[in-house]
Amino acid sequence: MVNGLPAPLGDSERPTLKTIAAETGLAVATVSRALKDAPDIGEETKKRVREAALRLGYRPNRAGVRLRTGKTNVIALVLSPEADVMNHTSRLLYSLAHELRGTAYHLVVMPFFTDQDPMDPIRYIVETGSADAVILNQTKPDDPRVRYLADHQFPFATHGRTDMGIVHPYFDFDNEAFGQMAARELAARGRKRLLLLPPPRSHCYAGHMITGFAGAAAAHGVTFEIMDTVTSDAPASAVEAAMMARLGSEPRIDGIVCGSTTSAMATVSGAERAGRAIGRDYDLVAKEAIRFLHRFRREILVVPEDVNRAGSFLARAVMAAIEKRAPEDSQELEVPGEFLAAEV
Repeated sequence: MVNGLPAPLGDSERPTLKTIAAETGLAVATVSRALKDAPDIGEETKKRVREAALRLGYRPNRAGVRLRTGKTNVIALVLSPEADVMNHTSRLLYSLAHELRGTAYHLVVMPFFTDQDPMDPIRYIVETGSADAVILNQTKPDDPRVRYLADHQFPFATHGRTDMGIVHPYFDFDNEAFGQMAARELAARGRKRLLLLPPPRSHCYAGHMITGFAGAAAAHGVTFEIMDTVTSDAPASAVEAAMMARLGSEPRIDGIVCGSTTSAMATVSGAERAGRAIGRDYDLVAKEAIRFLHRFRREILVVPEDVNRAGSFLARAVMAAIEKRAPEDSQELEVPGEFLAAEV
């Protein structure tokens, strides 16, 4: 035993489906389908098979699986290093892995960098067959990655929507509703000059957020502007410096909306360096996936984003696509609800 689990075995000693079948008294075909999370196998049977597989130290031979089925049992999550790793991305990774736990599928993360063509990892996966499906985020209205995957009939799902006439699985947070909600709340608190720090404008959700924010601010008769020197994905040091400069030059700004957790923290830091106190001189609205911002500053107006729900949905959607079965739903939009109350 190693760390409470069976020690690694040589190829000739490795437990097989037949070993699990003998252990559980089930047919080999039933064991195989249970490990694949087949819908026609009962949950109790699946649990029994998985427990036996863990106890015996069973691991599928991926090379053999690929030779027999053409599948890798790998789902690739393609991420940019610009993502909000501290909050949003870490929760997405956890929820995807949790949903895939106990299934035949494994999650791998494939990064792409700012100086790299975002098509590179997508082409590599499809051309080499190194995964059975792709999950990607930071979608664009006309996203060449989505078009390429759709043209090649390669299973995929996106965290975010597109606007290109291609129907595909996605989960998205309603950033237009978030922008409306934020501007409306700031106006209700008597704030008269609002500033939005949006995501990069090439991203689809940036357009949604700007539309909602600008529409609600105009409807409530307050002045507003959209930050154009940095985005909510910029390094914290750049956001802090830009916000210190902007708030220092325009003292009338008294309401701020940030598109990410990290940019909200950097904005508060920049505002403090400009001599502005949150809750007194201005209010700030931000969203988060993990409860954190109120521990940083209780005065921040926080909207929760359920990234656990997103990861679970996306994992189920791509598994359904791989197995060529209809998912329960292929598209879902999370509409933000109430602001989080600061913990006592």
